Amino acid sequence: MVLHLEKSKRKTAVAAGVVGNIMEWYDFALYGYMASILAALFFPSENQIASLLATYGVFAAGFVMRPIGSAVFGWLGDTVSRSTAMLISVAMMAIPTVVLGLLPTYKTIGLAAPVLLVVVRLIQGLSVGGEFSSSVTYLVETAPVDKRGLSGSYANVGSMAGMLLGSGMASLTTNLLTSSQVDAWGWRLPFLFGAVLGIFAIWLRRHLPKSAHFQKHNEARENTSPLKEAFTENLRETAQAVLVASAYGALFYISLVFLPNWLKEYVGFPLDRAMTYNTIATALLLVLVPIMGWFSDRLIRRTRIIAISIGLFGIGAYPLLLWLSTGTQAAVLVVQLIFAVLIAVLCGVAPALFVELFPSKDRLSGYSVAYNVGLGVVGGATPMICTWLISATGSKDTLAAFMFVVSVIGLAALWWMKDRSREPLR
Repeated sequence: MVLHLEKSKRKTAVAAGVVGNIMEWYDFALYGYMASILAALFFPSENQIASLLATYGVFAAGFVMRPIGSAVFGWLGDTVSRSTAMLISVAMMAIPTVVLGLLPTYKTIGLAAPVLLVVVRLIQGLSVGGEFSSSVTYLVETAPVDKRGLSGSYANVGSMAGMLLGSGMASLTTNLLTSSQVDAWGWRLPFLFGAVLGIFAIWLRRHLPKSAHFQKHNEARENTSPLKEAFTENLRETAQAVLVASAYGALFYISLVFLPNWLKEYVGFPLDRAMTYNTIATALLLVLVPIMGWFSDRLIRRTRIIAISIGLFGIGAYPLLLWLSTGTQAAVLVVQLIFAVLIAVLCGVAPALFVELFPSKDRLSGYSVAYNVGLGVVGGATPMICTWLISATGSKDTLAAFMFVVSVIGLAALWWMKDRSREPLR
């Protein structure tokens, strides 16, 4: 039985996976890029209750809803179908984004405005908890065995493109319009543009062909909870995936989120230039990520190439950060590009690695939990943890020590993990 899609359907599947992730991460990241504007419009500092809602709402969306989303969409994808989970997750991001773009502000309806915005963010957080892992699982399951790494990497191409698009739209809005125009109505435009992406993504996913691999294995599955199986029968695989994803998430957030602020706060490098080089590095990922996925299909097994990347992070952290401390433009640009190459390995190869790790009956549940704990919780908290460590020790070099420790954890988990990159999916 041929379990991968024929060529014409394969293109549709890849397009649906990429566009869905562009839309998801465009909308989710846009909130971050527009945060200062939204804070003034929805969470005025003169109202203490509104400020508290902002604090707790953002916390809930980022750290509570993503794991909940992983459980919900993991169950849905493992018991109903991968394509159903993909359709619902993208709709649950698109609709709230349109609503956000139409929301009245605090000045218009008072306390109801921040309450509604928090609700929108909670729904979006739930959606993000299921989107990426659902699309990766579908893309890898429907790919030929020698293209699983490349296919899984496309989801990260979409997420990177979405983040860049969100950054670009926020920048375009604030640069083309006056401050008063942005505050009055211009802030809504980037969110309403997300509706266009959302409609296209929903249209692509409405008639996605089913995963034949899922259907074949699902017919024989017992009526048990896939999430329970991930924490019982496949507890070892879940633990391995969480540890690798945590190392991956920490290194990802340090390289692409925390580093510009580290340069500004502890080196005195101008933030605007640091962000420019960071954007160049992120754009480079769009090219490198699928190349790394292809390498893992053809040239080197997935656990080995990921181990090389994480090992180089650990070994190179101190000398590279020491060079960055000189504050020269050459050091900032070169180190950002080096980190981009190493992160590209993780973004391009890890998706297929995680899919191959789990059996079909609890694959999406196990992967969703690992991804959202590792990338969402550990990765998302990394900038805060690093800032606290530097403050507690009084040394900016603590960042290099932290990178070394998480690299050791990631390498240990990879050594413990069985590589299935050349085997049929279970």
